[in-house]
Amino acid sequence: MKLGVYNAILHDRPLPEALQVIAGLGLTGIELNSGGFLPPVHIPTFDDILVSDTARDDFLGTFEGTGVSLAGLNCNGNPLHPDEAIGDEHAEDVRRSIRLAHRLGEHRVVTMSGLPGGEPGATRPNWIVNAWNSAALDVLEHQWSVAVPFWKEIDALARDHDVKVALELHPQNLVFNPAGIRELVERTGATNVGVELDASHLFWQQMDPVAVVRDLGPLVFHAAAKDVRINPAAAVYGVLDNRFRRLDPSEDRTNLGGDEWVNEWPEDSAWDFVALGKGHDTAFWAEFLRALHEVDPDMACNIEHEDVSLGRVEGLEVAAGVLLEAAESAGV
Repeated sequence: MKLGVYNAILHDRPLPEALQVIAGLGLTGIELNSGGFLPPVHIPTFDDILVSDTARDDFLGTFEGTGVSLAGLNCNGNPLHPDEAIGDEHAEDVRRSIRLAHRLGEHRVVTMSGLPGGEPGATRPNWIVNAWNSAALDVLEHQWSVAVPFWKEIDALARDHDVKVALELHPQNLVFNPAGIRELVERTGATNVGVELDASHLFWQQMDPVAVVRDLGPLVFHAAAKDVRINPAAAVYGVLDNRFRRLDPSEDRTNLGGDEWVNEWPEDSAWDFVALGKGHDTAFWAEFLRALHEVDPDMACNIEHEDVSLGRVEGLEVAAGVLLEAAESAGV
C-alpha cells in the first residue's frame, strides 16, 4: 500500500518543502488539493498543465528524487449546491481535476457526492438525516433527480480519462453511508464512481470503518487515515451536536465558496477530530489497513491532519508513527 499525506495541512509552505516533510515522516505519497472547498495551492500551473506537456513535465519533475509521489487529487466540495456561485464552481473543479489527473498519470480523484436543495428554487442545501416522514422522502427524490444526471456525466468523463472518482462518505452530503453509494451506482449505472474510505466520519456516525470496507469491497477506491475521539459531552448532546458559533467577518475564518464559511467548533464538543491513536489504537488501524489491502493491495491511504491540539508537523508525526506501526503489524 502507498501511505501518504493529504496536503491541506501543509499549504503553509511550498510543494518542495511539503514533500520534504512527508519524506521525513517515512511516507511515500501526497494527495494534492485540486479545488472545491480549498484552492489548489500546490498546483500553481494547473491551467498550463492541462494544455502543455512542458508544464506537465516540469510539475512532475518536482517529485523526482524526493521519494514521494502523487497519490490522488482532492477537490472536496459541494458540486450540487443550489447556489450557482458554489455548485457550478465546485462541479467544474471535479471535471478539471479528472482531466488533470489524466494529464499527470494519476487515477484517483477524491470529492463528495454533493447536496442539493430540498425543492426546485431552493438556495440552500437540505440534508435529510432521518427520513421518517413522507415529505422527507419527497425531498430525497428531488435531490436524486438533481444528482443522477450530474454523476452520470462525471462517471462518463472519468471513464474516458481512466480515472476513478472516490466519494468521501461525509455527512451533509446525499451519499454519506454504504446505502447511499449503492443507490448512486444503481441509479446511474456508474462504473468509475466509488468511495474514499475516510474512517473519521464513520466513527462519529457510530459505524465501524473496517466493517464498511468489507461490506463495500471493490467500491472502495481510496482511503484517508483520520481519527475521532468521542467525548463525555456526547452522552448529553449526542453525536449530532449542533452548538456551532458563526464567526464574525473580522475573525479568521475559512471560506467554503460564495458566502459560506466554516463555523467555530463547540468548546465542550461531543466529539473531535484527533491524530491517529488518540481515538483508536494501533491495533484498530492495523485491521483497517488489512481490510483495505484485501480490497486493493495498491490502495493509497493518506493521513488527513485536523487535530487542533497539535501543530501541523507535530500532528503528522504522531499520525505517521501510528500508521507505519499499523502497516508493519498488518504486513502491508
